[in-house]
Amino acid sequence: MTKLALIGTGYWGPNLIRNFLKIDPALLQVVCERSDARRAVIAKTYPDLRFIGDYTEVLNDDGIDGVAIVVQPAFHYEITKNVLLSGKHAFVEKPLAVTSAECRELIRLAEERKLVLMVGHVFEYNAAVKKAKEIINSGALGDIYYLYSERTDLGTVKADVNAMWNIAPHDISIMLYWLGQEPLSVSARGYSYLQEGVEDVVHMAVDFPSGINAEIHVSWLSPKRIRCTTIVGSKNMIVYDELSPDGKIKVIKNELCADGFDQKKDKYVKKKGEVMIPELEDYEPLHLECKHFVECIEKGLRPLTDGENGLRVVKVLETAQESLKRGGERIAIEK
Repeated sequence: MTKLALIGTGYWGPNLIRNFLKIDPALLQVVCERSDARRAVIAKTYPDLRFIGDYTEVLNDDGIDGVAIVVQPAFHYEITKNVLLSGKHAFVEKPLAVTSAECRELIRLAEERKLVLMVGHVFEYNAAVKKAKEIINSGALGDIYYLYSERTDLGTVKADVNAMWNIAPHDISIMLYWLGQEPLSVSARGYSYLQEGVEDVVHMAVDFPSGINAEIHVSWLSPKRIRCTTIVGSKNMIVYDELSPDGKIKVIKNELCADGFDQKKDKYVKKKGEVMIPELEDYEPLHLECKHFVECIEKGLRPLTDGENGLRVVKVLETAQESLKRGGERIAIEK
C-alpha cells in the first residue's frame, strides 16, 4: 500500500491531511512541520500521526512513497527537487515553482526517474469547472469572444508573495484548462497599499492565439468576497460563480448576438437571455485531487495536473510579474 508524508501545516496543509486520511487512515504516515507550536496544534487534532521537524527525515525514509509539499512558494523548488532526488513521488501545491526554469528542472528530474510530479491546481478537479469545460467542448457557446474573472476577498495577506502569485494561479489554470491553448502575451498592473513592493491588487490581461482575450482581477484587500468567471460566446455565455447559492454554473443565451444588428434602428436588439442551470456532481474537489495523486502513484499514470500543466501557469505568472515591473507593458510569453 502507498505510504505518504506531508510537509507544511499552514493554512492549506490540514485540508490535505484530512483528505488523505479520509481515503485511508493508514495512507499518511508522517507530517513535517518546522514550527514547534504549529506541530503541537495539529497534533491535538491528529494524535495518531507521527510529527517531525526536519523534512530530511522523510527523504531518508525508504517506507515513504510520495510526499505532499504545502509550503511557501519560494521553497517549492528546493524541497520538491530533494524529494524527487530521493526517489519519491511529489505533489506540490500551486504554483509549482517561482520561475519557469525551476519548473523545467523539476519536470526533467521526474521524467528521468519515472516519478509522479503533480501540481495542486484544485479547480481543475471542481465539478462546476469540469461542467463548464464540457459545455465549451460541445460547441454550445459558439465562438468564444472573451473571459473575465474576479477573485477578491478581505483575506489572508502574504508577505512572501503578492496577490497575483497567491490568488491568480487558480484563474489562470482554469482558463488554460477551459480553452486548451497557451496564451501569447500578458500585461499586468498592480498596486501596493499594505506593504511596499507587495501588490495587494492586480489587474491582468491575457491574449490567446485564437483572438480570445481574458481579464483577471485579484485582490486580498476588498470588502467583497467574489469567486466569479464569465465566458462570453457568440451563441451562449457561462457564468461560473463558486459562491452562488442557486447554481454555480449558469448558461445564458446570447440574445444580443443571436438577434443580430438592426440596421433600421442602428443598434443591436437587446433582450433578456434564457438561463439554464445544469446539474453538478456533489463531491469535494480536493478529495478527488488527493485520490488522483494516489492513483497515479499506484497505477503509473500521468496526473491531469502534471508538471507541464504547472509550467504553463508559472510562465504566465512569471511574465506578468515582469509586466508589473515595467508598469503594465504587454510582454510575449516564451514558448
